[in-house]
Amino acid sequence: MPNNTRGKFIVFEGLDGSGKGTQISLLSKFLNEKGIIIYETAEPTQSATGGLIRDTLAGYQKRTAYELAALFLTDRIFHNTSANGIKHLLDSGVTVICDRYYYSSFAYQGIDTDLKWVMNMNLNCPEILKPDLCIFLDVPTEQCDERMGSRQSREIFENVDTLNKIRKRFFEVFDLLENSENISIINASRSIDDVNRDVVSSAMEILNKQ
Repeated sequence: MPNNTRGKFIVFEGLDGSGKGTQISLLSKFLNEKGIIIYETAEPTQSATGGLIRDTLAGYQKRTAYELAALFLTDRIFHNTSANGIKHLLDSGVTVICDRYYYSSFAYQGIDTDLKWVMNMNLNCPEILKPDLCIFLDVPTEQCDERMGSRQSREIFENVDTLNKIRKRFFEVFDLLENSENISIINASRSIDDVNRDVVSSAMEILNKQ
């Protein structure tokens, strides 16, 4: 039900295989037990544009990095502004937890495009909200590769050489955003419980702020 308190917008980022899904589920369970209304979402979305993105990531359709960055922008605007989108949920008092957001565009598409262009079109778009918190789960690329070893198929970015470039780009982006975004970098190469304690601590810092 709607209330007078705006929900919080929490984004999880990390390399493929960093454990985002596990930590999102654990945080959602913890917050639900605290009586906080949670909505889990992810990018790309289930929209038509999201389908085009997933086809590209799976290797079914080749697109340039610029095309892919623009598709993500379109999908992100939809994600924010649709009838049941992020803005509506937050205004209704729901806390939104999102698996990937514009930081991934900066890191993934940012390795093959003009990074400034990708950042500007996202950060300066009035219809794209800034998260209250970005939690980055940092895992060495070799460990991510090991974790993904059992997957039957991998997306186009899921190889060690590319992931090394992406991890480096993430940290370059975080340096650029240091004074304008709330980013918590968590060592996620540890046990699930240890990582979860740090995730909960970071989330509660912003949830306790009115």
